[in-house]
Amino acid sequence: MSKIYFGGLVVTGSGSFPGYIGVEGDRIAVVGEGAPSEELLRSFSESENLKGKWILPGVIDDQVHFRDPGLTHKADMESESRAALAGGVTSFMDMPNTNPQTVTVEAWENKMKRAAEASYANYAFFIGATKDNIAELEKADYSKIPGVKLFLGASTGNMLVDDEEALDEIFSLGRLVAIHSEDEETIRRNAAAARERYGDDVPVTEHPNIRSSEACVKSTRRAIERAERLGTRLHILHLSAADEAEMLQRGDLESKKITAEACVHHLWFTDADYERLGSRIKWNPAVKTASDRDALRQAANDGRIDVVATDHAPHLLSEKEGGALKAASGGPFVQFSLPAMLELAREGVFTKEKVVELMCENPARLFGVRDRGFLRKGAYADMVIVDPEQPFKVTKEKILSKCGWSPIEGETLSHSVVKTILNGAEAYSEGLFAPRSARALEFSQSR
Repeated sequence: MSKIYFGGLVVTGSGSFPGYIGVEGDRIAVVGEGAPSEELLRSFSESENLKGKWILPGVIDDQVHFRDPGLTHKADMESESRAALAGGVTSFMDMPNTNPQTVTVEAWENKMKRAAEASYANYAFFIGATKDNIAELEKADYSKIPGVKLFLGASTGNMLVDDEEALDEIFSLGRLVAIHSEDEETIRRNAAAARERYGDDVPVTEHPNIRSSEACVKSTRRAIERAERLGTRLHILHLSAADEAEMLQRGDLESKKITAEACVHHLWFTDADYERLGSRIKWNPAVKTASDRDALRQAANDGRIDVVATDHAPHLLSEKEGGALKAASGGPFVQFSLPAMLELAREGVFTKEKVVELMCENPARLFGVRDRGFLRKGAYADMVIVDPEQPFKVTKEKILSKCGWSPIEGETLSHSVVKTILNGAEAYSEGLFAPRSARALEFSQSR
């Protein structure tokens, strides 16, 4: 494609300006402020006047669960990548707790083949750690793998690793280790106390008391201590507690050894929402108090939290029945994560530039994603066009995730994704998808 987009607001992490972006093939050929010259316009075969709409880098979501293979009754590679693209997410990193689990090179290769056939968005897959798969982790190709996923707390598709010797081996691999951080002993103790009080039918409002701040803080503190002792490149996923954020350091992202992610649902909901939404907002780790939410927002603004993602984890609504102990944990969010974050920006929680930094640029920096995440000459043309004056209500009819529901159904969001450009091709536009143009992500070995 040879096309120039002009007349819009170019939004980057470092600032916004009225300007234009020209695309040649799969790359950005030019970025400029103001109006393009007539000569420049004529040098492209196509042009589009954005008429004040915003143009952002494509979102890179570093934590999704697309449930493919083995759990495709509730989600699959095609359905969830289409939902991602419709929400401005051009690249995703999928987690290993599928069936079979992605804990061998062969299982990872099979996922890559599946994505090459079915994914509508750029893709990558973590390889999962177990207590006895060090040989597989050592021979994996980390130019195509974002890192090693380690569960320090049990969650969907239990991959808990709690053996101290195995943990030291995993932390000593010399690779980025991304952790689900909750202390299992604390969770079990809290669950036993809840059963004693309520019987087997524990209300979902008890979920943040069972998967408590104490459980998160205890596990995260130990992980940080282990990482500092062994020199590990540690990434803490889905931070949920204020006291966890207090453990993190500000600083230049490229030089940080310990980084952290927050998820949109922890920045949006609080425990007050369990009464209204029940298990629809049951995630692991749990949505906690308004004070926790506000502390996470502050940490994302001041540089202690580095990236914002979704932990997109679809389940059927029938699987979400049963309260704190029985309802499945997780929910879909990838289609609405960027509009939700821009809604928070409209409310003054973040700036739109900070949203781009957290969701586009910093994931690229943190994982060393090659040539993506930025609006600059030479980068792959992964871009999103947003209309800030086109509000929409989240209804069941709009939801593209296979599970067919969203925790923010009924909400009206002020910003609409009208077009998503992937590797230079207009992959999604006003509800329609073009033929697939997705590619595998590539990673710098230095991160």
